[in-house]
Amino acid sequence: MAAVTMRLPVARNVAGQSAPRDGEKHLVVPGDTITMDTGYMSGHGTYLDEEKLTASVAGAVERVNKLVCVKALKTRYNGEVGDIVVGRITEVQQKRWKVETNSRLDSVLLLSSMNLPGGELRRRSAEDELAMRDYLQEGDLISAEVQSVFSDGAVSLHTRSLKYGKLGQGVLVQVSPSLVKRQKTHFHDLPCGASVILGNNGFIWIYPTPEQRNEESRSFITSLEPVPLSDREVISRIRNCVVALVTQKLMLFDTSILFCYEASLGHQIKDILKPEVMEEIVLETRQRLLALEG
Repeated sequence: MAAVTMRLPVARNVAGQSAPRDGEKHLVVPGDTITMDTGYMSGHGTYLDEEKLTASVAGAVERVNKLVCVKALKTRYNGEVGDIVVGRITEVQQKRWKVETNSRLDSVLLLSSMNLPGGELRRRSAEDELAMRDYLQEGDLISAEVQSVFSDGAVSLHTRSLKYGKLGQGVLVQVSPSLVKRQKTHFHDLPCGASVILGNNGFIWIYPTPEQRNEESRSFITSLEPVPLSDREVISRIRNCVVALVTQKLMLFDTSILFCYEASLGHQIKDILKPEVMEEIVLETRQRLLALEG
C-alpha cells in the first residue's frame, strides 16, 4: 500500500489585528479573524462575530476605505455590467435563450438583444420568434456582453455589436473566474496564429485567427472548413499553456499566455501538462512578467 502522510490539526494564528492597508493582501480561510477594529464595515465574504470581523470564505482580503471584503479564490461567476462572457445555449424559450455562463443562475439572452442577419434594425416579429432555433440552438457557444444584472444575481446578455455572436471552430477551456485579469479588451489575436476570448466568467475560447472577417454573417454562420494541422497544433499548445498557468495560479491575460506559449516551444505539446514542465515554463513566464513590470 502507498504511504499516507497525515498531520494533526494545529491552532491557526490570527491573521492580523487590523485590516490590511491599500495594496496589501493576506489570505484567510473561513473562521479567521480579519480585524478587531470596530471602525470597519463588513463586506462580501465577511461577518461580525462578537465585534470581530471574521472571514466566511477562503480568499484574499481587500479593503476599500472602511469596507472590508474577502475575494474568494474559487467561486462562481458574479456578473457585472460590461463584462465579456463566453456561454453555451442550454434552452430556447419564448423570445429568449437561456445561457450557461458559469454563474449560480442561468443567464438570459433576449431576442430583442441581438442583431438579426444582415444587421438590420427593426422590431422583432412572430416570424423572428419562430426562427429562433435557426439562429441559435442548444449546445451553441456564443460570446456576449453583460447588459444588466437582476436582483437575484441572474445576468442579462446582449450581442448587438458585430464582434459578438455565435462561435465556430475552436477549443473551450473552463477556469476559475478569479484567474481572468480584467482588461479593456478581452478579444486578442496572438502573433502565434491563434486568437483567444478571455471571458470574465472563466470560459476561455481559443480559435484559429480568421484570414478575413465577414462581420455581417459572423453571428449566425459557422465555418465548417477543415482546420490545418499547424493551426490545430498552435491551438492545442495554447490550451495546454492556459491549463499550466491555471494550475500554477498565475493570472490569465494576453501577455502571460503569449510568454507561456514562447516558453513552451522547447517542449512537445503533450509534455506541457507534466508537473515538472508546468513549473518550469510558468516560472519563466512569471520572471518575464516581473521584468516587464520592472
